[in-house]
Amino acid sequence: MTYNNWVYIAVMAAVSYAIRVLPLTLIRKPIKNQFIQSFLYYVPYVTLAVMAFPAIINATQSPIAGAAALVVGIAAAWFGASLFQVSVSCCAVVLVLELFLVH
Repeated sequence: MTYNNWVYIAVMAAVSYAIRVLPLTLIRKPIKNQFIQSFLYYVPYVTLAVMAFPAIINATQSPIAGAAALVVGIAAAWFGASLFQVSVSCCAVVLVLELFLVH
């Protein structure tokens, strides 16, 4: 490793540490602002969505199969299917579409 790599690692460690420590040290009172509370409530969901949606499309051999599985999964969840039913339906859509699209 060169000197620059160690600098990059040190900067990443400092940023990661600061992100975790600063809220604990700066915010000592309960947050009463409704806008900030709702913003902080949705941050984990948005973060998960930002990480998951590109992976859904790119995890299959065909982006069309991934997009179709995403649409089917959203529809199944909207109509009250369980997590297992949603995942099975998405896998079935990917399997069927990749059999027809790839071969």
